[in-house]
Amino acid sequence: MVAAVAPGSEVSTKYEAVIGLEVHCQLLTESKIFAADANVFGSEPNTNVSVITLAHPGTLPKLNRKAVEYAIRMGLACGCDITRFNVFARKNYFYPDLPKGYQLSQDKTPICVGGRIRVKLKDENGKPTVDHDVLIHHIHLEEDAGKSIHDEGTSTNLDYNRAGTPLIEMVTEPCIQSAEEAGQYLTEVRKLVRYLGICDGNMEEGSLRCDVNLSIRPKGATHLGTKVEVKNLNSIRNVQRAVEAEFRRQVEATEAGEPIRQQTRTFDANTGLTHAMREKETMNDYRYFPDPDLAPLVVSDEWLSAIEASMPALPAAVFQKLTTHYGLPEYDATQLSDARELVDYFEAVCAQTSNYKAVSNWLMGPVRAQLSDRTLRERQFPVSAGQLASLITLIDDGTVSQTAAQTIFGLLIENPEKTPAELAKAHGLEQNRNTDALQTLVSEVLAAWPDKVAQYQKGKKNLLGLFVGEVMKKSKGSADPKLVNQLIVNELSK
Repeated sequence: MVAAVAPGSEVSTKYEAVIGLEVHCQLLTESKIFAADANVFGSEPNTNVSVITLAHPGTLPKLNRKAVEYAIRMGLACGCDITRFNVFARKNYFYPDLPKGYQLSQDKTPICVGGRIRVKLKDENGKPTVDHDVLIHHIHLEEDAGKSIHDEGTSTNLDYNRAGTPLIEMVTEPCIQSAEEAGQYLTEVRKLVRYLGICDGNMEEGSLRCDVNLSIRPKGATHLGTKVEVKNLNSIRNVQRAVEAEFRRQVEATEAGEPIRQQTRTFDANTGLTHAMREKETMNDYRYFPDPDLAPLVVSDEWLSAIEASMPALPAAVFQKLTTHYGLPEYDATQLSDARELVDYFEAVCAQTSNYKAVSNWLMGPVRAQLSDRTLRERQFPVSAGQLASLITLIDDGTVSQTAAQTIFGLLIENPEKTPAELAKAHGLEQNRNTDALQTLVSEVLAAWPDKVAQYQKGKKNLLGLFVGEVMKKSKGSADPKLVNQLIVNELSK
C-alpha cells in the first residue's frame, strides 16, 4: 500500500514535474483530409462516409488543400518554420475505428517545426503578470479516427463519421512545469485556433483534445524520468486535474520504492485518479513508412506568401490596438481580446460612437451576461451593434439615465425591431430636462431642508448628494441628475 502524498507537503516538494502536451485540433474544413466526405459534427452515425473512408480496395486518398493551409496558419501564428517538402506516412497501429487499420500522418517531415506560445502565469500574489514561453517541438497533419461506442453488454458499435477528419497535432517540448502552466497553454491554443478560424475549440465535442506526457525528477536534476501519457482529456480543468493526480501518483510510487512504468493511462474525472490502459508503445512499434498512394506535398513560395497575406490580426496585436487606438485599460483589453467575436462586435459598435470605454463596459457587463460560449461563437449578440451604439448615445446626450438604459437594453432583447429611442419614449424612460419644472422641484427640496442648506453653505459640500437624491425622488427618477446637480449648485451659490 502506497501512502498518499499531500500537495505541497515536504515529500512532494522534493520533486518537480516535467510535462509535455499533445493537443489535437480538428480543422474546420468542409470535407475530410483525404476524401470528399462531409466534415460535420453531430450527424447520424455512418452518414458522412464513402468508399475512401471505408477503405474499399482500389480507392486512393487525395489531400485536402484547405487542411494544409489551416495547419500553416497555425504554424505562422506560433512562429514555426514551415516545412516545404512534406511526406505523409502510414502509422501502423490497431485502430478498430479506422477501417484502413493504419493512420495517415506525418513522421519525418511535420508541416511546422519549432515555435512557441506565450502564456501569462501568476506571481506570488496571484496576479497573472509573469510571461513564459511554452516551446513547440512540431505541428503535424493527420487524420482522426472514428468513434467506438461501447454498450452495457459485450458489443461495440462503430461510427465512422469522424474517421478521416483533418487534425493538427501540436507537440510541445517537455518544458511545462505545473498544472497552471498546462492550463494556460491550452487556453492560449484554443484562443489562437478560434482567432484563426481553423477550429471551433469545443473540447466538450472533442474538436480539441489533449494528451499529457508527465515524468518527475528530483528538484534541480536535469535528466528526464520515465514518461507516462494520460490520454484524451476533454477540458482544461481536467488537464490540470490529471497533471496534479499523475504527479502525486508518481511521487507516491517513487517514495515507496516502486518503479515508474512507461504506460498510457486514462483519467477518471469522477474519482480524480489516473488508471493504466496499456504499456506505452515506442516509435518503432508504429512501423512508420512513407505512404505510396500520396505524392509528396510541396509548399511553394507563392502559396506560403498567399497564406501569410490572409492571416488575421492575432490576440497580441488586437490587445495592442485596444489599448492604443481605443485607449482602453489593460484589464478591458484583456477581457475583450479573449474572443475574436467580441473584438469584431466592439469595433462595429465603436464605428458608430466615440465613447469607447462605455462600449467596453457594456460588452463586459450586460452584453457578456447574455452570451453563452455557443451564442458567442455563433455571433448571436443580444442586440445589434447599431442598437447598442444608439443606446450609448442616448446616455451621453442626457436623453436617458444609466439606470433607464439598463431597462431599455432588456426591452431591446425582447423587441429587436425597435430602436432605443422608440422604447425610451414608449415606456416613459426619457429624462426630464425641463429646466423650469426641475427648478421648481429644486426650490421645494431646498425649502424643506433649511438646516442642511445652512450646513452646506458653511462648507459641508457633501450634502449636495442629499439634495440631488431628494429631487430625483420627487421626479420619480425621471430628472436628469446632471442638470439637477447644476441647478442646485446655482441656487445655493446665490
